Amino acid sequence: MLEFEVLMFGPAYVGKTSLLSSMYYEYDREINQTSIQITPDPETASTIGERLGELKALNDEFKLEEELREGGINTTGSPRKFVFNIGRLGETPKLKLTLWDFPGFYLVNNKEGEKFITEHLNKSVAVLIAVDAPALMEARGKWHFKRNSPIQVKSWLQKVYSGLNSNRLVIIAPIKCESYMKDEQSAKKLLARIKEEYKSLLQFFKSDNLAEKVAVVVTPVQTVGNVFFSSIQVNNGEPKFIFKKPDIDADYAPQDNEQPLKYLLRFLLKNYLKKRNFGWIADTFGQDDFLYQAVYELAKDCKTNNGFEIVQSKDLFYM
Repeated sequence: MLEFEVLMFGPAYVGKTSLLSSMYYEYDREINQTSIQITPDPETASTIGERLGELKALNDEFKLEEELREGGINTTGSPRKFVFNIGRLGETPKLKLTLWDFPGFYLVNNKEGEKFITEHLNKSVAVLIAVDAPALMEARGKWHFKRNSPIQVKSWLQKVYSGLNSNRLVIIAPIKCESYMKDEQSAKKLLARIKEEYKSLLQFFKSDNLAEKVAVVVTPVQTVGNVFFSSIQVNNGEPKFIFKKPDIDADYAPQDNEQPLKYLLRFLLKNYLKKRNFGWIADTFGQDDFLYQAVYELAKDCKTNNGFEIVQSKDLFYM
């Protein structure tokens, strides 16, 4: 089985588990009529099932931060992995994707966190940077640095990616984007804010050593699809983001949560699966052409406009 790791950056409670749950939900619906299957391992399936139940049961008005802190899936204080196996329906999977999440305090001065992040950032073919979109867009970005930790994220990527000798993918995924993807103009504003607030990080990726090795893509996701930012309440210096469902009867309808995975699979097709000079990878892949076809089918229809953009190194994707 081919195995690839992805490391997720994002503060606790920003919505990474919701993103992964909605991603699986959308993909499972999309490939339901095909001969392909994506199977989470038992622990991942349990977490996804629990979170999907919560997402589908949201009220017409709620405090998302309180929902996650008090009633949602709380951080365990230790790294957590989400494992997805991909293969032909009814057969042994041939591709394994492991997405690692870690507690927010790992980003600061912490020996355990330093060891974990360094190890998995070196091993991972891709990094997914989850961005809390309301914190970025509202109140002139007042809560962006507190909620999204862009300085710490940049510091880690500079530390590990300097001197990089293999191709990597960086996915910047603004989440909870319902309010900012309602029309083309709003989506363009969101993309512009991402480019502005992560300007120094993007400039680092454009350096001579990394410009041809690091692909960067922005993929906004609407985690729930029918819940929109309403307001911010501040208590004791801590923001509480308030969200509302305009229609109390609106069903759970996530949008674009599958796009980060589609881009990841296109990147793997171009840089690993299609090549024949990777030793055991080539041998394993060469014995089952279905793996290539399965990944190709799963990776179709990557969005490239209305807020979605390949910012750098388009040629590192199988297009």
